Order: sequence, then structure tokens, then C-alpha cells
Amino acid sequence: QVQLVESGGGLVQAGGSLRLSCVASGRFFSTYAMGWFRQAPGKERDFVAAIIWSGSRTYYADSVKERFTISRDNAKNTVTLQMNSLKPEDTAVYYCAAGGSTTSRPDEYEYWGQGTQVTVSS
Repeated sequence: QVQLVESGGGLVQAGGSLRLSCVASGRFFSTYAMGWFRQAPGKERDFVAAIIWSGSRTYYADSVKERFTISRDNAKNTVTLQMNSLKPEDTAVYYCAAGGSTTSRPDEYEYWGQGTQVTVSS
């Protein structure tokens, strides 16, 4: 069983930065792939980024490449999403998730956090 808690969301102007963190409870965090997803009102939950268990490989949605960076610290049971050059279209609730593989499909992740709101003003 893994419990995930996100933090770091907030209101930022376009062009600004935010750093989201996700802290996991449980003994086996380092064995899970971790992903970040986001969901805007009235829209589906979309893939943002993922990282394999070791942190040596990462994956990004095209819309966030070169702006967002995912990383993890297995010693601290933490995965982080650094978001730079934010745009109004990045506004959404951001969720972290844990699963067996780095997939962009949300239904393949086993555990989810409650989400953190990111709002980017123009």
C-alpha cells in the first residue's frame, strides 16, 4: 500500500515557476514508477511526466517538454515536478501516481494522491 500526498501548487503568473512535490508513505516507493497527471475542469486526466523506479529515465508529454522536469529521491520517498515557463493552459489539478511502469495511461497506475491546484494567470 502506498499513500501519496502532493504539495506546492498555487497561483502564479504566466512565465513563472512552481515546484510540486509528492511524498509517499510505504516501504516500497523505490520499486514504483511515478507519474504526474493533470486535470482541468471538464477535461480528462492527462499525462504530464513519468520517471522509472531508478530515476534514470524520464518521459514527458509534448506540451510540457523543455519546460517541466520530473525527478525523484528514493531516500526521501519523494518525486518532484519542476515547472518553468508556465502558461495559462497549464492550469489544472495536478496528481502524482505510482504504478508498475512508466505509462501515459492513468488507468495503469495503482495509487493516486489527492491532487494540488495549479493556476496560471495571464
